[in-house]
Amino acid sequence: MEAQPTDPYGYLLVHFLEDPDGYAERIYMDLSDGDNPHRWIPLNGGEPLLTSTIGTTGVRDPHITRNPETGVWTIVATDLRVFGGAEGLSGREMSSWHHWSRHGSTNLMVWQSDDLIHWTGPHTLDVARRPDGSRLELGMAWACESLWVPDYYPEGHDGGRGAFVIYWSSTVFPDDDRDHTTADVRPKVLWGVTRDFTQDTYEYGGVFIDTGGDSIDTTMIQRPLPDGGRRTYRITKDNAFGNGIWMDSTDAPRWWEPGTPWTTVQTRIGAEYAVGGDPGGVEGPAVFASHSADEWYLFVDVIPEIGYRPLVTDDLDAGWRPLQAEDYYLSPHTKHGGVIGLTRADYERGGYGWLLTRTLTNGGGPTR
Repeated sequence: MEAQPTDPYGYLLVHFLEDPDGYAERIYMDLSDGDNPHRWIPLNGGEPLLTSTIGTTGVRDPHITRNPETGVWTIVATDLRVFGGAEGLSGREMSSWHHWSRHGSTNLMVWQSDDLIHWTGPHTLDVARRPDGSRLELGMAWACESLWVPDYYPEGHDGGRGAFVIYWSSTVFPDDDRDHTTADVRPKVLWGVTRDFTQDTYEYGGVFIDTGGDSIDTTMIQRPLPDGGRRTYRITKDNAFGNGIWMDSTDAPRWWEPGTPWTTVQTRIGAEYAVGGDPGGVEGPAVFASHSADEWYLFVDVIPEIGYRPLVTDDLDAGWRPLQAEDYYLSPHTKHGGVIGLTRADYERGGYGWLLTRTLTNGGGPTR
């Protein structure tokens, strides 16, 4: 779970843009207009704030989190440049998704910051590497997110008990298929654990979601229960059975472990935003809690190029409905990212300050 901020105020959205004719697969940030999650102001004049110079030089599907033990902010993104990069073609032509899902990068791109102003990175975290140096046979790793688990490790383990359980989508191949030619394979949602998003603390966990079909793009949130436990909700895109974006939940404390019972809450989430009400026309969900009591938001990405549309609920167990708010605004083509709640100090230092100065450093150098 994410630690609840003291003096909560404002939200930060990290995302990328879809621009088939340009180089937009970089990290952009939008700041809420005050504490209002309906209105979003692009930072840095709408220009990217972070750019990858390694791997494919493109990043998609970014997510942001904060370590409650160290205070370090982390952005994790997919290492993929579809348009104009080493693995892509220029203009509106795209290389085959079949190719990327089988042979794309298993690296996550990671930036970190102590203050939301100065960022180091990117560095890579290879989710296919085992601690003994051997490799899992995975296709591309994409759409990674994480939840903090304060008691993941036993007391005294490696200087602390907490860790991030991370989850992402990959196509899984047999260990003896190093060329990834097996025909009957599909993307699954996998999981691992890390304390700090470095290779040194990373351990591969296993399969998190396997429906027997194509499952991608999981986002998660938790809420407290009266008995002191927490209910965990997964929101995932199904590309096999007509469910589109669907949500399930569990009360199990160790929700990532095999055999955990999950209950379906809702299917076809956000389908009304897609052409013809097609549930397959939305993907890349991003969920976050409002600072107001009992209110949650979900952004769904209307594909191919429309971008995020909002849903809201005051009861996660009842499911999602489209947000009806005249004041809603988000820049067009904003796609598949993540939202994190801020404190007033965060907002005034790393948020509104960006808006005023339009300056940021990346690893000691300017981003523009």
